[in-house]
Amino acid sequence: MKLHNTVNGEELKERLKSSEEKRTTISFYKYARIGNPQIFRDHLYTHFSDVGVLGRVYVAAEGINAQISVPTENLDVFNQHINDITFLENIRLNYAVEDDGKSFFKLAIKVRKKIVADGLEEDIFNITEPAEYLNVERFNEITNNPDTILVDMRNHYESEVGHFEGAWCPDVDTFREQLPVVVDELEDKKNKPVVMYCTGGIRCEKASAYLKYKGFEQVYHLEGGIIKYSRDAEAQGLPNKFIGKNFVFDERLNERITPDVIANCHQCGEPFDDHVNCKNKACNLLFIQCPSCAEKYSGCCSEECQTIAALPEEEQRALRKGKDSGVRIFSKGRFNKPTPQHQDK
Repeated sequence: MKLHNTVNGEELKERLKSSEEKRTTISFYKYARIGNPQIFRDHLYTHFSDVGVLGRVYVAAEGINAQISVPTENLDVFNQHINDITFLENIRLNYAVEDDGKSFFKLAIKVRKKIVADGLEEDIFNITEPAEYLNVERFNEITNNPDTILVDMRNHYESEVGHFEGAWCPDVDTFREQLPVVVDELEDKKNKPVVMYCTGGIRCEKASAYLKYKGFEQVYHLEGGIIKYSRDAEAQGLPNKFIGKNFVFDERLNERITPDVIANCHQCGEPFDDHVNCKNKACNLLFIQCPSCAEKYSGCCSEECQTIAALPEEEQRALRKGKDSGVRIFSKGRFNKPTPQHQDK
């Protein structure tokens, strides 16, 4: 069998939209030493294809990072496949909080230098020795301490639509940019309790190990991230200190945690918190757009893009030829967020 997708992406998206198959969205990660990532990647692709898994998986010498969807009827078979892999046996699986099963339309498993790009030199700290995990009860307890510094280890466009009460949300675009910012800003607070969180746990687990390496004395991170916290808080009847939406990196783009809308449309400024991509494929800007502006601009980020998106597909394709806009994210006017001082209670 071919160990990669061979069908046009747009066709796969249409198949997913029209499919009535029930699917479950799952994420998991594991920092571990993988001797030959390419062989492991091919092994994984074969097994995942057999089960009907769709999604995005990164494999590297430092471990695995996966965001996938599984046919619900095949969950038991999928779990067996995972448990048959020694270092993944009994791994924690994060099940999506809000899930319509339309999160991924193809399977892509890629070998990367790292499963989380951090911009750091190899082996300067031990990523398999992170700081102490916090469950929902301990997280709530420690973050109630006015001396605790709570750090959102996600990008600005993620925290814009949802974050924990009292969190410092660094104004950054990438994780590799964030690590030195956090260390520099907290340099004189190494004796303070520092709690870190992210979407599913993978970024703050690496960040917590790095802060320990940098001499921080009391470092903690939220086990399973926002996803597990939200599920556990509801199941245990505990206060949920997260406000708004949890941004996710799949076709859903977000999952609602609380009814609060803390963001605004990037075009008119009205309260709204749905991210979209500009309909001009050559632009593809990720931004927040309310229904009124979506109608006014035909789902585009500007009048210029609206004009281009209205052209026949052949003309649009010709304009895009030889151009790579990369990942573009709206960043006009960053948001008023708490600085890395003590939390406001």
